[in-house]
Amino acid sequence: MAVTIDPKTKKLNIRFRVNGYSKQFYLSSGLKDSAKNRTIVESRWEEIQRDVALCRFDSTLKSYKFGNHQNVAVPVEREPLDKLWDKFLAFQSQHLERSTLESDYKQITKITVELSNLSIEDAPRIRDFLLSKYSYHTAYKALAAFSRCCRWAIDSCLTDSNPFERIQLPSPKSCSNENNEKAYTLEQRDLIIAAFESHPKFSHYSSLIKFLFWTGCRHGEAFALTWGDVNREHTRISITKAYASHVHVVKGTKNNKRRVFSCAKGSRLQSLLAGVQPDSPDPKELIFKSTTGQRLNLNILNKCWRSNNTGEYRYNGVVRELSDQGIVPYLKAYSTRHTFATWAIASGASPEKVAYWIGDNVQTVLKYYCHPDVSKAECPDF
Repeated sequence: MAVTIDPKTKKLNIRFRVNGYSKQFYLSSGLKDSAKNRTIVESRWEEIQRDVALCRFDSTLKSYKFGNHQNVAVPVEREPLDKLWDKFLAFQSQHLERSTLESDYKQITKITVELSNLSIEDAPRIRDFLLSKYSYHTAYKALAAFSRCCRWAIDSCLTDSNPFERIQLPSPKSCSNENNEKAYTLEQRDLIIAAFESHPKFSHYSSLIKFLFWTGCRHGEAFALTWGDVNREHTRISITKAYASHVHVVKGTKNNKRRVFSCAKGSRLQSLLAGVQPDSPDPKELIFKSTTGQRLNLNILNKCWRSNNTGEYRYNGVVRELSDQGIVPYLKAYSTRHTFATWAIASGASPEKVAYWIGDNVQTVLKYYCHPDVSKAECPDF
């Protein structure tokens, strides 16, 4: 109904309803109907609508009365930051996977516990606290997360401002990812595979290392593979899931792309799968397991690749040993993916094909998996 005219007095009034209130609201302007007065009344009606949208509606109507008094908005009650963050997290958990919540928000949630006596209006104090106690990168990440939380809270009518938007830190200088992005040469790749095959402690994992080098799949995807994902001829591998080691759950692939990795009959990959398959395997049985028959995870892979520096037994992994001997440079285990993608492109495969094989997009392949310094030599039989 909004702006109406009293039939008797010919004065302008505002009549309206608000969700959550059973009664109809009525506000008399005391102003005769005219173009000028109608503009004034409609302006007041717009103000009421705005306050309803921002969840700060004054149901007593005192803030909206016409007269000589100064119209004062009803302030929104400020929730403590940790309570607001809990609500934001509860909302996010409805559409994000558990592994994403753990990796992206677990540390931030711990930080909010330390800020339980502060509200979002204390944003400058929160920024200074983060910078004094945590690394610059962590402070930057936390402030960005709090800003996202406030933007959600505004949309959810829990607050009407985002103080963190004004105090965002400049992006931290990115650390060099050279070692994370560089690939091994094919000769170095084969030296690593041979070292795993003959290693007295870690030869059991040589089939996994071959598979990672020869497919470029993400490690979590290899950990989740079962015999039901491989066809009878061992030439088609369905990659539809991944194991998230940090939260111990099987979930979809990183970008939820389901793909089929094909290999030719007589290829090394087909021979590998045929050689490790048990007689009459259960479709739900894992292809790659630990020495104790358990599911593999990143911790186990890193121990056999790099080193074990915890507990009573300390030792170097296979690649760390080769690096210490000057045989190959040390690169992280994820270099198996970089090595496959780099040499697939160097061998003539299009970026589109490589992107499909590894479950990524073409832009990422071109940005991260092309290493001229590695592949500038003549390519042998890939």
